[in-house]
Amino acid sequence: MHQNRRHFLKTTATATAAGLLVPLGEMAAKEIPYVKAKAGYELLFMATDWGLSGTTDEFCAAAKKEGYEGIEVWWPGDAKAQEALFTALKKHNLQVGFLCGGSQSDAAVHLDTFKKNLDAAAGNSFQKPVYINCHSGKDYFTYEENKLFIDYTTKKTKDTGVPIYHETHRGRMLYSAPVARKFIEKNPDLRLTLDISHWCVVHESLLGDQKETIDLALERVGHIHSRVGHPQGAQVNDPRAPEWDSAVKAHLAWWDKVIERKKLKGERMTILTEFGPPDYLQTLPYTRQPVADQWAINVYMMNLLRKRYQL
Repeated sequence: MHQNRRHFLKTTATATAAGLLVPLGEMAAKEIPYVKAKAGYELLFMATDWGLSGTTDEFCAAAKKEGYEGIEVWWPGDAKAQEALFTALKKHNLQVGFLCGGSQSDAAVHLDTFKKNLDAAAGNSFQKPVYINCHSGKDYFTYEENKLFIDYTTKKTKDTGVPIYHETHRGRMLYSAPVARKFIEKNPDLRLTLDISHWCVVHESLLGDQKETIDLALERVGHIHSRVGHPQGAQVNDPRAPEWDSAVKAHLAWWDKVIERKKLKGERMTILTEFGPPDYLQTLPYTRQPVADQWAINVYMMNLLRKRYQL
């Protein structure tokens, strides 16, 4: 469900105030040991427009006001939408990362759509994306069918210089940890967007029994979707609430390893704060009133992780 424009503008104004809550997760920011970053390490936080209404310019203005360096959005196929997007990005001096994918059940048609979207996003003449995040393939495509997505993006990255990542996402190619491990072991150029909340649901755990596989995946992560999941869902209702402390700390521990590697290598790290709207965000029955403020939570996550992972 979408927020109406008035509510969106109101919540962006109050998000900072909401961050004044001091949950256990924020205290955890003090627990990470200091790692000196090599030259080249850069931390960019991206805002999502998922679930938000209003104009592209209003969204970009709100993201800039909160301190985001950029936004992550689906590549717009419509020329008018492209013009509005790139005008707003330039006006508010924001970076951009694009989402690309397909929805077709036929693997060949799906791949063709994916290639067209990816080519357009990577080769656009307006603004080079910092990265492209792929919703790659389907969980029911064969290994060989899904591998074609990796082969294509590997070549595209080499041709354009745009980092292209494949997301660990339910319903997609990398929907589970052991399946992802097979792809990782057989495809050395595969790079991941880590949305590990999906694996928490798939495996109905915080993945403590798959440490070797998770550590292998963390070595390939180039981009993070910082949503906190739990064994029964891909999104806790509010990461500031103390009952989710163990889930928050588990995700922080995974992200810490990625950041440490990026610091030691002197590489750019991009993080999307991606707590979503209903039905990802739980609601009260009958009224469908969200139990928390999506925008405020994402701003809270940005501030928490910026404090934790700064130089």
